[in-house]
Amino acid sequence: GPGLNVGFNVKGVSTKDIARGEVASNADDNPAFAVSSFEAQIVVMNHPGKIEIGYAPVIDIHTAHVACRFAEIKAKIDRKTGKIVEKNPRAIYNGEAAICVLEPSRPLCCEACSEFPPLGRFVVRDSRTTVAVGMIISTTKKDSNHI
Repeated sequence: GPGLNVGFNVKGVSTKDIARGEVASNADDNPAFAVSSFEAQIVVMNHPGKIEIGYAPVIDIHTAHVACRFAEIKAKIDRKTGKIVEKNPRAIYNGEAAICVLEPSRPLCCEACSEFPPLGRFVVRDSRTTVAVGMIISTTKKDSNHI
């Protein structure tokens, strides 16, 4: 079921050919793609300062560890109601939630949490500390770039 780690072998593919964070999928039915960016709801839990556009922490999502740049902070939202509190804020701080656009520094396979939850939840880490958690709302796929 969803969220389980399963091991399997593929004829002609060595374990050395597979890197951490790669995703297996059905090539004929909705294959996995790399994303150029994704929109996510973030909750800042333990950041020593503020998160601004250009900040590039490591994102831990499924088995991948990829640096992602905050390209846009679209809105601060109320954590309880989900309603927009402030549009296009300059920064977000501890305890605040926001809708942000992130851009991975290298190919990353992820999905909207509503479509496939195990590939839609992530942790934001900086200096080996969890600073925020997030859920992907939508993705922008790279042009015909299968992972």
